[in-house]
Amino acid sequence: MNRGQVRVWGALVLAAAFSAMGANPALAQLKSVQGILSGVVRDAAGTPQMGASVQVIPEADAPAKAVDFFTNTQGIFRGEKLPPGFYTVRVTLAGFLPTLEKHVRVSANLTTLLRIELESMFASLEQLRRAPSAAASEADDWKWVLRSAASARPVLQWADPDPLGTVNADGESASSDAAHGRLDFTDGARKPGSVSNLPASPATAFAYDQRLGSASRLLLAGLMSMSDDGDSPAGGIATVWLPSGSLGAGPHTAVVLRESKLGDIGPSFRGVRVDQGGSMTLGTGTVLQYGGEYVLVGLGKPATSIRPRMQIDERISEEWTASLIFASVPAGPEPLEGIDGESTSAMAAALNELDAFPVLMWRAGRPVLESGFHEEMAAVRKVGTRGKLQIAAFHEDNSHVAVFGRGSNLPPADFFQDVYSNGFSYDGGSSSSWGTRAAYKEKLTDDVELTVLYAFAGALTPSSGAAGPLRELLRTADRHTLGAKVSARVSRFGTSVSGGYQWISGTTFSRVDGYGESLLDMEPYLHIGVHQRLPKFGPGRWEANAECDNLLAQGYVTLNTPDGRITLMPAFRTFRGGLSLQF
Repeated sequence: MNRGQVRVWGALVLAAAFSAMGANPALAQLKSVQGILSGVVRDAAGTPQMGASVQVIPEADAPAKAVDFFTNTQGIFRGEKLPPGFYTVRVTLAGFLPTLEKHVRVSANLTTLLRIELESMFASLEQLRRAPSAAASEADDWKWVLRSAASARPVLQWADPDPLGTVNADGESASSDAAHGRLDFTDGARKPGSVSNLPASPATAFAYDQRLGSASRLLLAGLMSMSDDGDSPAGGIATVWLPSGSLGAGPHTAVVLRESKLGDIGPSFRGVRVDQGGSMTLGTGTVLQYGGEYVLVGLGKPATSIRPRMQIDERISEEWTASLIFASVPAGPEPLEGIDGESTSAMAAALNELDAFPVLMWRAGRPVLESGFHEEMAAVRKVGTRGKLQIAAFHEDNSHVAVFGRGSNLPPADFFQDVYSNGFSYDGGSSSSWGTRAAYKEKLTDDVELTVLYAFAGALTPSSGAAGPLRELLRTADRHTLGAKVSARVSRFGTSVSGGYQWISGTTFSRVDGYGESLLDMEPYLHIGVHQRLPKFGPGRWEANAECDNLLAQGYVTLNTPDGRITLMPAFRTFRGGLSLQF
């Protein structure tokens, strides 16, 4: 082949190449404008952070959609095939403040390197650092997090993986389309004793997670229910604003409105609840959390309540954390202050806001709200790599203790009766007691978790010799309680099961340690819950769930009172089940 033939063949090859590119100009353009963004996420001490959520948000001049990544065991994330332009990088991780890096430039055919340092939100959570180790790294579907309510402490929580996406070996999300909506079709009251859900009737609930700007989020939730005969419609709506975009890692503001009709000719319940919370750092090892809520309910006559809360966390050492807590009764973690990093958790928290009203009762013909104060000193010690032990001493001073029971033809001035059953709520009066708690949680395996709780405190019990109203038949007496709970997950079948039993040393009509039970998700006597992921059909993810509390109907005590024969109980036997769709 001579030189002229070589030139001819070369020209033909170049012509074919340009022709192919001309036939698919989008592909040629894509290949010429791709960029790479790679980075590492560390804490202030330089320790790489595994499982951090990294969102790359295009700014005005970037023709792309937001994409999500997760850091691997070395704290590294890597995003390829990004159109050139300016991006805002948002990093969140439980226990740290959200971090924003603005105007990060991605150039064509170049790799942009980014180093991000997270600032600890709670110095008491420095044990969350995942230091490099020669041992095999553990799965990141569980982690120690601080439920940052003013009435909470560091406890082990199970964080389910992204329901609609997976994470590859490099820590990058295989799907950037996280769930932003949720529909629940259920039968059964969301919270026994909640006046907004007295009838255990079919209900439809929805939630939506909407981002505002580059960081903020707005959560919307609503619920509508109807009794079987159609005489008691109920509904409500909740709006939640998260300026930082994260649950438990910044301030939040919630406004909840509820209304329900109590029977065909009964009164209408209307309620408004406004909640505000936040936190601030005091020095290098102390964090102050503060918040409060205002509740206004009306049932013919109004009842109001201002419910402050505060918590101070102090990190003593790598193993020890101390907390000083002041909360309003009924105490327990607030619905909004849960696990960050998963939109389904945020939507569930927004739905729980609908039933965060304190229990409504009657006294002398006027409505009153369950109220009181809880003070506590607690210490938490890390045990090994998968366990934590908590020891606490607390005091409760209750002015209106909610007592639940069943009876008929009772005086309406003091018994708030359910029009569809014999159930009622009753103001048990005041109660004051000191108590102590020891709790232990450990992740036995990647899919099995054990919780053990012991508490000694005062609770309302029956007394003898009184002949007046029911509250004069009640007195405060010390009781022991011991409970254990096991949560397990079968990833292969998409099944999550939890079951536990809590023993109480004697008869009680109120909770022995309502704060600890709420914190550790423990219920008196036998309780079982099952969540089953259904085969995929249509858009989103379907899940069937069922929850049973006090399955054996234990703790019921029948009394003869001047008002009639009634049955009191510390916990109702309840069943709640249905379907959930996340999309």
